[in-house]
Amino acid sequence: MTFRRALFVGIALVAVGLGWLAFFSATRWSGRTGQAAAAAPAPPVAAPAPPGRKIKAHLYYVSEDGMRLTSVERDVAYGEGPLEQAREIITAQIAPATEPLVSPVPHGTTLRALFLTGHGDAYVDLSREAATAHAGGSISELLTIYAIVNALTTNLPAVTSVQLLVDGKEVETLAGHVDLRRPLTKNLAWVE
Repeated sequence: MTFRRALFVGIALVAVGLGWLAFFSATRWSGRTGQAAAAAPAPPVAAPAPPGRKIKAHLYYVSEDGMRLTSVERDVAYGEGPLEQAREIITAQIAPATEPLVSPVPHGTTLRALFLTGHGDAYVDLSREAATAHAGGSISELLTIYAIVNALTTNLPAVTSVQLLVDGKEVETLAGHVDLRRPLTKNLAWVE
């Protein structure tokens, strides 16, 4: 097991443990008051960023010819620190695009988790729709991957590479063409 993989697994285990602790603490607390814990409804995927402090970030969408990415400066919710800012940027990047923009990320894809290492590697865990709802084709797959990689590496100096995970697991590829077994660095060759 490589150091990166061991570090990622360790971070994931701590996150799962903290999640279970929070769940059981909330369940115990709601049991004391005699009220059932109500699950908060999930915010809609296309919801705009909450009001408050914003930053300008470059997000990437499919160009008019469908063969490249185009960079668009958008307002993104401010996140305290690099990890929270990375989450806000990815959440904005994978959200459905407003016309006339076209998102390179498959519809229904959500961010499951995001981790940053001290060496500048970001691990972005996407829902299974990133692979199962992907249209396929090498260009389409490249545009999906580099929209996410470039969104983080362009906007956050603390992030130098990005490894995509799907449904909590390392994957070889999203749609059969691009090797995702290692972190990828910024690649603006796909941006017009």
